[in-house]
Amino acid sequence: MSIIRQESLFDIQELYELEPTHRFDAIFSAIDIDPIFAVVTKKSRYGPPVQLNYGAMIYSLIARITERIPTIKDLVKRLENDLIFKLDCGFLYSDKVPSEAAYSRIIKQISESDVLETVQETLITQAISEGYITDEIVAIDATHFEARDQAPRKKDKDKPKSKPKKRGRKPKAEREQWKKEQAEKEANLPIYQKKIEDQLDVPLNELRKEEPQHPEWGVKKNSEGENEFWYGYKAHLAVGSSSHYILQTLLSSRNLNDGKAAIPLLKGIQGLQLPNIRYLTMDAGYDFEAIYKQVYRMGQQSVIAYNKRNEPEPIGFDKHFAPTCFREHSYRYDSYDAKYETLKYTRPKECVDCPLANDGICQKVFKMKITKDLRKYTAPARGSKAWDKIYNQRTAVERVNAYLKGYFQLNNVRYRSGKRAKTHFDLVTLIYNASKLAADRINTAFNQQGQAA
Repeated sequence: MSIIRQESLFDIQELYELEPTHRFDAIFSAIDIDPIFAVVTKKSRYGPPVQLNYGAMIYSLIARITERIPTIKDLVKRLENDLIFKLDCGFLYSDKVPSEAAYSRIIKQISESDVLETVQETLITQAISEGYITDEIVAIDATHFEARDQAPRKKDKDKPKSKPKKRGRKPKAEREQWKKEQAEKEANLPIYQKKIEDQLDVPLNELRKEEPQHPEWGVKKNSEGENEFWYGYKAHLAVGSSSHYILQTLLSSRNLNDGKAAIPLLKGIQGLQLPNIRYLTMDAGYDFEAIYKQVYRMGQQSVIAYNKRNEPEPIGFDKHFAPTCFREHSYRYDSYDAKYETLKYTRPKECVDCPLANDGICQKVFKMKITKDLRKYTAPARGSKAWDKIYNQRTAVERVNAYLKGYFQLNNVRYRSGKRAKTHFDLVTLIYNASKLAADRINTAFNQQGQAA
């Protein structure tokens, strides 16, 4: 009796339990290294002959992540002492093992280009064409990882001394001049230091070019409500909730607000041409009007936790912005009319025996256009079971973050500059997606064998 494997039974953990040779073959086949090869190889036929196997060097950098080899120095030692590993990476028996300096040179060449982003996009496009990415929901979140360098100490003597402020109200002319100077100062700020809404009309390539990538201090409250400080970076991810592919990435300094990374991620998702996507879900750290506007422009719906921000209690509405009757019972969310962009609410169940209902004082049906306030009125409506079900899919990105740190060495940054840290980050996310595609292909092969048996 033949055993038929079920869908999605084979996952990344099982992939990493395979023999190294089979695992490398599966992961390497999912990555098109030709663009990377073109970046690192010699461009001129003049000069000394090429003595390095650049293709094998690229594969060995991938193998370093999958084998959890801590440093380039350890990678070189492994290649020198493990012949099978050397051959698995694509080196010939006669090939000389590259030095640390040789690896440093090609990493520098890769860091000065956007080739890893190009290869990542190619891989995602391939996964879409093979039918592995059909998500309706995309989850966005960020995670931190520390820099290798020790954080610099702050020196009080380096701080410029501020002039004492004059008391009293400024003259009108002086106040107008101050406003003009402030407006000019804000206009000249880098895009990520401006307000989030300033990103809406900026092209994606410009947003990516201006990403702040140097290590910085950041702070976050832990489960006990206490502040925790780190010196390093933030990894911002957009993940398919069912496929678990990383659809878009952004590396930033640790102190960048999560909300300021959302619009570049959303614009990147828009460029992938994924027709099934209907919802973008995020936590309360992304509750900014500009993010709702970007999602609305994309023709999709926002499922974002509401951040009250000291706002007064709504009058005539409950905490989920559903309308209430005279006795302050909440109307029940019924449906959403996509054509008219309208939420439909029906009478509360408490109205059955209410005398006010029979007198025609209370409305039977209440309709609300989401465009009245994109933050408050979402489709499906806040507080509904449908909204909660979609929001719970946000945990997909948290699982992927755990994979990146547990299996793919996201925390193991061995480079001192932001450019090289981004190279490490791009390589980690690329290898994760390649591993996911490899596991999906193995799954498909098993299922086809089961059906044929």
